[in-house]
Order: sequence, then C-alpha cells, then structure tokens
Amino acid sequence: MGEDATAIDRLRALFKASNNEQQYEPVDTDYLNGDEDVRRPILIVPEADEGEDFSWFEYSIFLLLGIAMLWAWNMFLAAAPYFQTRFADNHNILEHFQSAITSVACVTNLVSMLVLGQMQAKASYPKRILCALVLNFIVFTLLSISVTYFRSISATEYFVFTLIMVFSTSVATGLCQNGAFAFASSFGRPEYIQAIMTGQAVAGVLPSVAQILSVLAVPAPDHWANAEEEANTLNQENTTSATVYFSTATVISFLTLFAVVPLIRKHNRILESQMMTSITSVEEAEQAKRKIVSMWTLYKKLHWLAASVFLCFAVTMFFPVFTQKIVSTMPQDHAPRLFQPSAFIPLGFLVWNLGDLAGRLITLGPLNMRHRPVVLFIVAILRGGFLPMYLLCNILGKGAIIKSDAFYLFIVQFLFGATNGWLGSCCMMGAGEYVDDGEREAAGGFMAINLVAGLTTGSLLSFAAAGVK
Repeated sequence: MGEDATAIDRLRALFKASNNEQQYEPVDTDYLNGDEDVRRPILIVPEADEGEDFSWFEYSIFLLLGIAMLWAWNMFLAAAPYFQTRFADNHNILEHFQSAITSVACVTNLVSMLVLGQMQAKASYPKRILCALVLNFIVFTLLSISVTYFRSISATEYFVFTLIMVFSTSVATGLCQNGAFAFASSFGRPEYIQAIMTGQAVAGVLPSVAQILSVLAVPAPDHWANAEEEANTLNQENTTSATVYFSTATVISFLTLFAVVPLIRKHNRILESQMMTSITSVEEAEQAKRKIVSMWTLYKKLHWLAASVFLCFAVTMFFPVFTQKIVSTMPQDHAPRLFQPSAFIPLGFLVWNLGDLAGRLITLGPLNMRHRPVVLFIVAILRGGFLPMYLLCNILGKGAIIKSDAFYLFIVQFLFGATNGWLGSCCMMGAGEYVDDGEREAAGGFMAINLVAGLTTGSLLSFAAAGVK
C-alpha cells in the first residue's frame, strides 16, 4: 500500500499546477457585472484533490469515452478510398466530398455545441453522453447496412445519405463533447481531461489499422486481368474494409454505452452526498447548486489557451484534404500492396494519428507546457508551416518534388500529428487551472467550443485546398 500511495502522489505531482510557473493569472469572477448576453451555468463540486483520489479505472472509462467520441469522425476520414469508389461516377462529388463531409460535420458540431451551451440550466451531462452513444450506434448500423444493400443507388443519392449520416453523428459528437468535457472537469482532475484527449487519438489509430488490414486481407489484383475484373477487385477491397470498419464502430459505441454507467453512478453518489439533503432528485440537486458565469468572464481568464486551441485545430483540418490525394512515389504496377492507393491513403491517416497519439501521451511527462500559454499560442501559429510541405509530395500521382514516402509519412504526417496532439492536450488540460473551482465545468465546455470552432473554420477554409492537383 505504501508503494501504491507513493505512485499516486507522484502522478498527482505531475499534474499539479505551480503558481510560480503561471504566465497569467485568473481574474476575479464578478457574476453580477459579467456579460449578460451568453451565460453558462456550472455545477459546484468540491475540489477533487480534497476528496477524490485518482483512479485508473475511471481514467480508462474516460479514455474509452474519448475513443467513442471521435470514432465517427475518423471513420469518414479513413474510409476515403471507399467513398472514392462510391462517388466515381460523379466528378464534382468525387473532387469535393472530403471537404463537404468535414464542413457539414464541423458546422453541425459547432452549432450543436452552441445550442447545448444555452441549455445548461437544466442540463444532465450523463444523459447527453448516453444519448450520443445511442445515436452513434444507430448511425453506424445504417452505414454498415449501406455498404452491402445500397449499391444500386446513384452517387448523388448516396452522397445525400452520407451527409445525413455525417449530420446525425456530428450532433452525437456535440452531445458527447459537451457532456464529457464538462463531466470530466467536475471531477477536478486534469488527467481525466487528458484521458479523453488520448482516447480521441486512439480513435484515429484503430480505424486506420482496421482499414489497412481489411485491404491487405483481399487477394492482390491480377495484372493480366481486364479493366472490369480490376474494378471488381477494387470494389471488393473497399466493401470489405468499409464493412469491417463500420461494424467495429458500432461495437465501440455499444461497449462504451455500458462502460460509462459505473462512472455515472459514482457521479450521482457524489452529488447525493454533497448536495442539500432536502433535495431527493440528483438532477434537481445539480440544478440547485448551479450558478451563472458568462463566457466573457471565461475568455478573460483563458484567452491565450482558447486562441491556441482554436488555431491548432483550424490548421489541422487541412490535413484530411491533402492526405486523401497523396499516393506513394513508387510506380503503382510494381508497388507492394501497402503502397498502393487503397492501403497507402489509410496508411497516411494512420501515421498522422500515431503522431497525434504520441503528442498527447507526451503531455504526461515534463514536456507539458500548459503553464506557459503564450508559448502555446506561438506554437499554434508556427504549425501553419506544415501546410506548404504537402505540396512537395506526390499529389494525385502527378509527381513529387521530394520523391520520398519517408518524407511524407514521417516528416510531414507524423510531426504534424504530434504537434496537434501535444498542443491540443496542453491547452485543454491547462484550462481548469486558471479558473475558480466552481467554474471548472464551464471552462471545460468553453474550451470545447473553441476547439470545435477551430475545426469548423479549418474545414471551411479547406475548400481552398480541395482543388489542389
């Protein structure tokens, strides 16, 4: 027990903020003089350090919740070869479907986050999480069915269906983000926020691995076969990979739905023991102990971190558009299966997401810069330098200025992903340390809105890169 206590103390010390290291201090909260136009209610829960110990079990649940949160988004990214096959008959859709998917996803996500932000007074964060998981389960089930049974519809009809699915799963993502970040913030532990961020990165890695393995599982095409046979082989590859991918996503949503229940029960027990004894309903207890804080008050305390996370994800949203266009520099008729477009495009997403995961895990060590928000803002600006590097790669097989797959995969993709994971995690983890104890839930939701706003802005700007050839 002594060794366990020492390990926990070390982990606490790793995440504990030092007042001497802060670059800017939170201002005093004035709820009466705060901005009246947008207000965010919050739930007052005592400091977790005083009553709640860190739990790896709870950490793992938040990790799984992070995986489920962004599984849908990464599904649409890694399934680019499948969508290219389905939209091959319509050149306009084929050229712009990636930007259309990202724009619909991000705009819907942002609007849902803003709407949910105005519905906090009687909000139940656990219910929002559960509703999101149920909705994702339904969406993924329909997508799995569409791979096999919607083959006869036109490219335009399937594109409309796809966008409806994107819209639905983006609403679910908004519910989950709003609920999960606020829910985790109420525990008062930055490591639970880090668990969600790491889970989001894992959600990018696993689908890409599944996509690549499913492609490699299909026999290689016969080079002596005619064009029709080659097309049938490619169609079989994409159908198999998409079926495995969508079905796995359905299972993830189902498992997370049950895994999060113990955490919700603990949350309810905390409320029952800490709130007024005269209130018997947990939901009434939540609402009774909420006060009002304006977004302007939060912005004054978190402006550097909010701007940093916005810029970080705005720049990041260009990578899917380029990644689905870049192929290997090897001649396609002699390239190994892994370096053919059906596997190489998911490989590009996999390497980026591995970098993203590595960057988020780095924040567990001494390279966590959440106490230096100005430095984080500078890094967010400098990340824009990665975008011109994509133009040096083999876009649409028309030749690369730097003829090296290693340059594309490790210098561009991996480092671009690593800086995204590191910067985003530092910003989200640091937010709770610059606000009052009672403002942590609101700070979590506020930072999530800035994150989604960055994604939305980047997705709209990415249309400019959609025509790059």
